[in-house]
Amino acid sequence: MRLLNTRTGEFVWVDDPRTVQFAILSHVWQTYQDLVQLHLVKGKHGESVLPFLSDKVRRFLEIAQNDGFELGWVDSCCIDKTSSSELSESINSMFNWYGYAAVCYAFLHDVTAPGSSDAVVWESEFRDSEYFHRGWTLQELIASSIVIFLSNDWKTIGSKHTLAPLIEEITKIDSAVLTFDKPLEAVPVARRMAWAATRVTTRVEDEAYSMMGIFGVNMQTNYGEGRYAFKRLQEEILKRTPDQTIFAW
Repeated sequence: MRLLNTRTGEFVWVDDPRTVQFAILSHVWQTYQDLVQLHLVKGKHGESVLPFLSDKVRRFLEIAQNDGFELGWVDSCCIDKTSSSELSESINSMFNWYGYAAVCYAFLHDVTAPGSSDAVVWESEFRDSEYFHRGWTLQELIASSIVIFLSNDWKTIGSKHTLAPLIEEITKIDSAVLTFDKPLEAVPVARRMAWAATRVTTRVEDEAYSMMGIFGVNMQTNYGEGRYAFKRLQEEILKRTPDQTIFAW
C-alpha cells in the first residue's frame, strides 16, 4: 500500500497496512502522476514536495500530522490508475484499507462550520452535501471506525458516531451499523443495495465496484464492461450468501 509522509508529502510503501497507524482523506483531485512529477523535479534538489501539493492534500497532511499521524492516504494520489493491475488490486482492497485506517477525514466542500452559520443552515447543507450522494463514499462511511467530518474551512463538524442519527436520516444506513453496534453482515442484501440506490458515480462500472467491499466480494475490474459489472456483482453475492432478498431488489 502506498502512503504519504505527513511531514514531507513523499511516498512511503507499506507491505501490510495493519502494522502502521495512518489517516485517510476522502476524495481529492490531485493525481498520483502529479505527485510523481513533483518527486522527480523537487527530489533532485532535496526539497520537500509539501509546499507544492494541492491545498486539499497539504491541509490534510497538516491536520493528520497535528493529530499525531506520520502517514496518510489519499486514493487519487496513492493509486496509479494507469496500471490496470494496481487499480484492480486497490479497488478490491479499499474497503479493508478504510477499516485498517485509524481515522478517515471527510472534507465537505459544500458545508460551512456549525459555528459559522445557524443550526438550520448548517444542517440543511450537511443533508444536501455531495458526500452523501457519491458512490465511492458509501464504503468509507461504513468501513472506517472513525470518520471526522470537516467543513469547507477545515473545521471539525463532528464524527459519524456523534452524528449517527442524522446520518441515518440522510442515508438510511442503520446508525447501529455506522457505530459498529450491528455487524454489516446482519443487514439483508436488499437493504444494503438500497443504500446505494440514489448515489452516483462518474463511471457506470463503479456503481458495482464501489459496493464490492460492502458485500465482501472480490472480482476483477474491467472498465469498459458497462452495466455487466453489476450483473457480475450480483452473481458473486449469490455465491457467498443464501440471502434471497437480492431477488426482491
